[in-house]
Amino acid sequence: MDGAVAWSCSVVSSLLKSPSPQVASCRAQHHAHACVPEHAAGAPVPASCLPGSAPAASRALPSAVQGGLHGQEDRRAARAGAHVALPTAQLPAAASGVCPLQPSPAAGAAQHREHAGRDPGADSPAPHPRDRGWHTAPLQPTHAPRKHALRVLDMTGLLDDGVEQDPGTMSMWDCTAAVARTCIAQQQGGTVEPGLDPIPVEVRVDLRVNRASYAFLREALRSSVGSPLRLCCRDLRAEDLPMRNTVALLQLLDAGCLRRVDLRFNNLGLRGLSVIIPHVARFQHLASLRLHYVHGDSRQPSVDGEDNFRYFLAQMGRFTCLRELSMGSSLLSGRLDQLLSTLQSPLESLELAFCALLPEDLRSLARSPHAVHLKKLDLSGNDLSGSQLEPFQGLLQAAAATLLHLELTECQLADTQLLATLPVLTRCASLRYLGLYGNPLSMAGLKELLRDSAAQAELRTVVHPFPVDCYEGLPWPPPASVLLEASINEEKFARVEAELHQLLLASGRAHVLWTTDIYGRLAADYFSL
Repeated sequence: MDGAVAWSCSVVSSLLKSPSPQVASCRAQHHAHACVPEHAAGAPVPASCLPGSAPAASRALPSAVQGGLHGQEDRRAARAGAHVALPTAQLPAAASGVCPLQPSPAAGAAQHREHAGRDPGADSPAPHPRDRGWHTAPLQPTHAPRKHALRVLDMTGLLDDGVEQDPGTMSMWDCTAAVARTCIAQQQGGTVEPGLDPIPVEVRVDLRVNRASYAFLREALRSSVGSPLRLCCRDLRAEDLPMRNTVALLQLLDAGCLRRVDLRFNNLGLRGLSVIIPHVARFQHLASLRLHYVHGDSRQPSVDGEDNFRYFLAQMGRFTCLRELSMGSSLLSGRLDQLLSTLQSPLESLELAFCALLPEDLRSLARSPHAVHLKKLDLSGNDLSGSQLEPFQGLLQAAAATLLHLELTECQLADTQLLATLPVLTRCASLRYLGLYGNPLSMAGLKELLRDSAAQAELRTVVHPFPVDCYEGLPWPPPASVLLEASINEEKFARVEAELHQLLLASGRAHVLWTTDIYGRLAADYFSL
């Protein structure tokens, strides 16, 4: 990906230094648009604006595109806020389809239809906190020599974390490195044309950081303060980062930009959370807080543990826009009601994987105002086979009208529990994804699920376990570790797959994916629901 990083650095730098780029806002979109500064008609696009080493002959904009842009220049030169969004079909082969600035698929095409011929001053609705895209405010005309200089460069929404990528696209890691290098270089040796003040450019990014890249990214964020390149972080993902480093990064971020904080594998515990959470709570527009494997144990009997938990709850009550909360591997036995009752607004996504939930936790969630708003629910790793089954069914009943994504990996659900849950599960009419991997289900149980789920017209993906019929000498009840690690009879499983496929075809649901591949498909992101 080094080529993609270098290409991105050169694009950001050239856009900042260009004497008269005829764009006020640019969102690069892979396989849809490539945003290119205007140049004199017939002139080649600088090599820095194209990825790779394309033949020189392919580096000129097609005449139709040049004429379309410059033929309208006289009528539109006074309009600020114009976008240049060139369809892929009109770009040279070297640029078409390989732009490494890849936003999320969910960013609507409507956001990219504002070409140079549309008045950017038209009214537009305010963005919702969940909005995956970014709306650029109309810019007022300026009497400076550069009337249409680039003001916003949006590099958010790059796919990562296991998504299959085109080798010509950037990952979230590459984007973080490219932006950081550009900001540091600009601060250390950036120049502008004599006589012209640098026009600030807001660079919107999603940042991913770990121990190895922390110092580099911290320097970039410091460099952007007072610099023509202003970093605006939308989503921050910090992995295996010490507490003090996490706090230092949070203090450098713009409170008006951040919508998600994602802390992974930090092993903070309740004490660490109580230190970090007030720094997170200052982001009043935060919509998503994801705390993966921080190992907070609310069951600690010590005075310090109880004090830390109460302080954590008090800080959680400061969020006004929070819609997604993930507390994976935080032991919340008997404390879930205390956590949920502190939140000011109902959640739409709740992940409680491996939280050792008790029946009363599930009951309190079902009674809470959050249940009727849930679109995504992850209860993986919680035992739902015994006394938890009935309250779990009550929770499904409460969330049935809104639930789109249900993850129940390793919940010890056997055929008996699944069949008892099917009547309420099939009432989730809008469900699109069901995850059941790692549960001791037989082929007979899976066939019952397949038949009954015919009523769920929106269902598109079912991640199911290898049926217990396909194992040899399996202990009963089988521990989840055995189901995940034991060898299966490949011949038996091939027959199972063929039978499931035929049942889907016979019911007219060939479009529904039934798979055991838990790693090949990225779980739906809340902002894409």
